[in-house]
Amino acid sequence: MSDPNSTLGQGEAGDAGDAARSADAAAEPILSVRELEKYYPVQSGILGRQTGAVQAVDGVSFDLERGETLAVVGESGCGKSTMAETLIGLNDPTGGEIRFRGKSVGGNVDKAFRRDVQMVFQDPFATLNERMTVGRIVAEPLIIHGEREDDRAAYVRELLDTVGLSGEDHYEAFPHELSGGQRQRVGIARALALNPSMVVADEPVSALDVSIKAGILQLLEQLQDEFGLTYLLITHDMSVVRQVADRVAVMYLGELVEVGPVEELFADPQHPYTEALLSSVPRVTADPQPDNRIQLPGSPPDPVQPPSGCRFHTRCHLRERLDQDEAVRCVDEDPELRAVDGRELACHFRPDHE
Repeated sequence: MSDPNSTLGQGEAGDAGDAARSADAAAEPILSVRELEKYYPVQSGILGRQTGAVQAVDGVSFDLERGETLAVVGESGCGKSTMAETLIGLNDPTGGEIRFRGKSVGGNVDKAFRRDVQMVFQDPFATLNERMTVGRIVAEPLIIHGEREDDRAAYVRELLDTVGLSGEDHYEAFPHELSGGQRQRVGIARALALNPSMVVADEPVSALDVSIKAGILQLLEQLQDEFGLTYLLITHDMSVVRQVADRVAVMYLGELVEVGPVEELFADPQHPYTEALLSSVPRVTADPQPDNRIQLPGSPPDPVQPPSGCRFHTRCHLRERLDQDEAVRCVDEDPELRAVDGRELACHFRPDHE
């Protein structure tokens, strides 16, 4: 495929976008998030009065550098997908600040933001309109933004070729005629149609077979190298993280507990929750090994009434080795995410405590 920078974004809006990209190429992070919150009200009684709130995302802060892949990991229900949807404007934030290219993004995101930040969704069987052809699905963002009116069909076919499909064979196909992997490639083509700077991928391979998963991950890496994309990857699969991510942000019950480079975090996890996540990754070995996996008791607490202090303290294996006075601190004080040896960590007793 030809470089979309030279073919897309024609007109004043496209020229402005290209100028903005050149100006901030070596400047501040492409995305900066500070104290992001997303609460959902809980109502009860005949009058439907609010009696609480689901604290799905609570005080999340991080930076995403241009051209990198940041993976956000955690158990189901930890808030990572809600965070992603809030970042791209599908949810209105309850609090905090989102800055994209140095500009604050409020609850009502503008058209320029919507074209520059795209999303690849988890379920390729639920996100494609069964009544539309593949060509129409991929062209829809172009139609909405008034792009490529003269040679739209040719450009869409070129996009399909780029993501590993056949522009000629699949342009007139319907989603029900495609496999799961082919459907996800259509979703990726649709996300690329407007030549975005950043792509949010929410569990992009979790619904796919292992062999197909490898092909999609390889495609995402190839597209990043070719078009200079920045990825925010939402996943629970640590093997996917290790293959494609540059940094990892570990999320637990709406909060980030550890952020760091992939290899460092895998080699030496500092937060006890990160340790538990990594110990659960299956390992294939010829020699029998003792089962030293960390078994977390119970389930994550209720996000409507999260525990006081450190939210992980009710399941933390490290806390069992602390003396009584130290253990009380876990219950009473919420640890801040602080810089520690090249990464960020929210734990009172790591890495200082042995």
